[in-house]
Amino acid sequence: MNFENTQVWGFEHAIRGMRNPKNSWAKSDSTFNGILANIGSADLKLMQTLIKSGSEHRKFLRQIFVSVDITAPMYWWSEFDTYKVSTVANSTSKMHKLASTPITFDCFEHDDFINTDCGSTFKDAQSAWQSFIEVLESLRNKFNETKEKKYWKELIRLLPESWLQKRTVTMNYENLLGMCSNGQRRHHKLNEWSGEDNPALKNFISWAKTLPYAQELLFQKTRMEELAEENVGLKSALKKLEANS
Repeated sequence: MNFENTQVWGFEHAIRGMRNPKNSWAKSDSTFNGILANIGSADLKLMQTLIKSGSEHRKFLRQIFVSVDITAPMYWWSEFDTYKVSTVANSTSKMHKLASTPITFDCFEHDDFINTDCGSTFKDAQSAWQSFIEVLESLRNKFNETKEKKYWKELIRLLPESWLQKRTVTMNYENLLGMCSNGQRRHHKLNEWSGEDNPALKNFISWAKTLPYAQELLFQKTRMEELAEENVGLKSALKKLEANS
């Protein structure tokens, strides 16, 4: 998995618009140099208050935009594709380019690959991969030699979900807030999302934490999370009282 060419812009107009409802532009204390932002304490306090107040109040997040080239396996993209609102992606094409270059192990996601016993006709996972890649490469070569669509169709049909695809994605901080929340991808089973199995490998949450003001805007505790922690603390205190009574 890889993240390249990250660009973030829109802080200036987002903060200006955030202060429109109460005509409080004079209270803004942020400075800007092109797309770079130095957010002042007063603006940051208001931003964090609005974020905790709910989506109807934090509309400014939808005006802070992020563009990035993400190379990820198809099984990861199938989950990312559930975020359709306000996200746009332009991908490399399996339709046009799949048969143009040799198919090797590096065409697939294998960052955390472990060569395990398959419990099948293959000795282990590595042997299975080698045989499978030979089949795919044979189909690719037959298609290039004959131009018969049947070989291309079988190549597409047999292509594993771990096939790596690059997409240029545009989204906003509201999208990212949802993706990075505790209930969504922050603690996801896939390491490509959460990085919890192996933080050293590139993953979405680690990338999101590198964005400007990510910790203050995307990873601060929501009011619901604060209430949940308070509820857990209250239950713990009640249990202690019951045990001591």
